[in-house]
This record gives sequence, structure tokens and C-alpha cells, in this order.
Amino acid sequence: MASPKRRRTGSAKKSSAAKARSAKTVVSRPKPAAKKAVSKKATGTSGRAKSFAPQKARVKKPAARRKSTGFGRVRVPVDARLDLVFQKDYQAREVFDFLKVQSIRELEQFGPAEIIDRLTGPMQQTVLRIRKTLALVNRHLAKDEKFAQDFLREVSPGSVKRRTPQK
Repeated sequence: MASPKRRRTGSAKKSSAAKARSAKTVVSRPKPAAKKAVSKKATGTSGRAKSFAPQKARVKKPAARRKSTGFGRVRVPVDARLDLVFQKDYQAREVFDFLKVQSIRELEQFGPAEIIDRLTGPMQQTVLRIRKTLALVNRHLAKDEKFAQDFLREVSPGSVKRRTPQK
């Protein structure tokens, strides 16, 4: 079987004669003497001057996913209610009420040290109030006599009669 001849389309390569003709028609232009220094505002990151022609809108890339932490597949959604996840842990639910959080997403905003600081702050203030109140009525907690005496001196240096320890 004989194969039919195929015609070359315009996209075919130019012959060497056509190349020579096109090279002759190109007129060499003189190069400009020196380029002016381009201001930093007009240059991009590549150092070239920006063109003022309208540019194509850049396509925004989707947000990068966080690296896997190595825990595997998440078993509870981030918007799960804490009272359902911690149904049987009453003390944990009290902590969530104190922090005013209701979902895992809100809870994950806190670090462990921050939670402890927030919880222990009011307790420390309460214990200090107890110590001061006991000192005002001439009492003290175990091994806390020095605090009670110092507090009484601070509050009323001469008006309060201090009890001397009995032996």
C-alpha cells in the first residue's frame, strides 16, 4: 500500500532560504547608551522595572494545610461540645465553666500553664483573705504565726493587743 502524501501546514519549520530572507530584513538598531537607575519603588523582587500595563490577577492559592501531628485521624470534631465529650468528668466541666469555653476549638486556644494560672489565681487570693481574717481575730493557720503577726503590725501598729504565745 502506498501512503498518501501529506501537505505541510504553516506550522512546519521554515526552510533555510526563508530564514535567510527574514534575517536580512531585520534592521539592526543602535543600543541605548546607558539605562537610568530605576528607583526601588518601581522595581519588583527581580530588580526589573515594573510595567504599568494591567497585569493578570493572581490566583490565590488555597490555605496550606498544617503538618500532621502524628496522632492519626481525629476522633472528635473541633466544634464538639465539651459537656458531651467530658460527660462523666464533673471537675473538668467546672473548669470549662470557669474558663467560659464550650467547644474544643475554644479550649485549644489555652495552654496548660495558662489554665493553671487562671485557676490558681483566685484560690491564692482566697487563701490570703482567709489568713488575713484569721489574723484579725488573733488566730492563724498551722505554721503561719509569722504572717499573722506581721499582718497585725501592718494593719494597726498600736491599737490591737497581741497575744503572747502560752507555753
